[in-house]
Parts: sequence; C-alpha cells; structure tokens
Amino acid sequence: MIIDGKKEAEVLRNEIKKEISLLQEKTKKVPTLSVILIGNYAPSEIYVKNKVLKSKEVGINSNIIRYPDNVSENEILKKIIELNEDSKVSGILVQLPLPKQINKEKIINLIHPSKDVDGFHPVNVGNLASGYQAITPCTPLGCTLLIKKIEKNLSGKHAVIVGRSNLNGKPMAQLLLKENCTVTIVHSKTKNIKVECSKADILVVAIGVPNFVKKDWVKEGSIVIDVGINKLENKIVGDVKFEEVKAKVKAITPVPGGVGPMTIACLLKNTLECFKAHLI
Repeated sequence: MIIDGKKEAEVLRNEIKKEISLLQEKTKKVPTLSVILIGNYAPSEIYVKNKVLKSKEVGINSNIIRYPDNVSENEILKKIIELNEDSKVSGILVQLPLPKQINKEKIINLIHPSKDVDGFHPVNVGNLASGYQAITPCTPLGCTLLIKKIEKNLSGKHAVIVGRSNLNGKPMAQLLLKENCTVTIVHSKTKNIKVECSKADILVVAIGVPNFVKKDWVKEGSIVIDVGINKLENKIVGDVKFEEVKAKVKAITPVPGGVGPMTIACLLKNTLECFKAHLI
C-alpha cells in the first residue's frame, strides 16, 4: 500500500486541534509558536508559510520574526533570550539553514529545552538517547507514527536507516530502539549498503540522493519510508525509486505527500507538548 502522509497528518492535526480547544476552555490560554526567519531563501519561505498556515488551522498562534541575511549573530541570540523569557511563547523555531556569520550550534544551544520545538537542543537529544521524556525531532517522529500505522508492534523487527544525520538518522535510530527494533545505520562509508538494506523489515531512507534505493535493494513485504526530497528535471522525487519498489513492499511513502506533511503536523504536536509543559 501507499502510505498517505497527507491523510495521516490531517488525522493528527484534528487530534491536536481538539486538545488545544479543550485546554483553551480550561486555561483561557493557547499555544504560541515564534519562528525566526533569516534572509529570503525560497525553500525556507515555503516551509515557514506552511508551518504558520497549519498552526492557525489547529488553534496555535504563530508569529514570524524576520531578519535580513546580514543580521548579526548577537541580534539573533538576544532575540532568543527574549523569547525564552516570554511566558506567552510556548515554542521557538529558528528556520535552517542559517547565514555563514551565524553559528548554528550556538543558536540551538541557547533555545530553552522546554521551548525547543525542533528537538535539536542537546538536553532533548540526550534525553531521547537515554530513553527519557524528550521533545523529538519532527521528521523522525512523523516517520515513526507512519510506520506504526502499518505495524503497531515493531518489537523484534530489523530496521535499517540510510543516513546518519542529527536531523533524522540518529534520532530515528533512538525511536526505533525504543520500539524494540534491531537497528542498523548505514552511511557513505558503509560497505555493501545494498546488502544491509535488503535485510530490513523497516527501511528508512534519508540520504539526499535521487532514486538511490532500487527494487533489488528492498526485502519483499517490508515497510519503506522515504524521507528524501530531490528536484529532478521538472519533478520532485525521493531517495527511493518509487515506481519499481512499490510493487515489492508491504507499504511505502510517496514523495511528495508522504513524510513531508507529517513533519509539519509533528511540529504542531511538539508545540502543544511545550505548551502543556509550561502549564504545569
């Protein structure tokens, strides 16, 4: 089957909307997401626009704080401190990538862990790795929710993750370990990637290479989650050669319309979780 990320994202957004409505009745408060957007990088503009639109749909207030490309690092750091201290702000998101003069690590580390809707702060990363309560990066969280729609019990499954990034590969491994999967991470230095992929009951691909995974790379009846988004000629494709792989596997996400919508829905979920944490 083809996993409908748009449909599943809508289901999740409806759940979030319902919970926010109940909390608003009870507390007279609503979550607020502050987004820092630097420069006019077109993909970032599109992502932020979608995030703000979907936030509004579920009852989350959002505001975009814009800066020019040449903004100083100190100005951004000052703004983050201000947002950290603002009790009305539930979550803070700094849209990546950042201009060269701004140190990404400094920015991520300064956002308070309880307002870190991206789940990138070292405290959240450490808590996730330790199996503790943590804000989880949106894309791997979305991937996990999609996998569990197909297979509720993942215990004992062999999961292979292609790519070891901090944004997806590493947190994805932690989430699947938590589900009692046996996890293998493969990357550019791995020997015989094809052989490793072909053993996977669950294959998550996030390497940024168009049509990287072919039909003979996947196991019959497996679940394939394609995180890649690549522009190829006049179309968008994933990291998996979708048309030839889909007939062999149990379930697969399309690109677009698979993981992407779930990533934004999980950002809203994280914003809600941050809001609830500040109500305690």
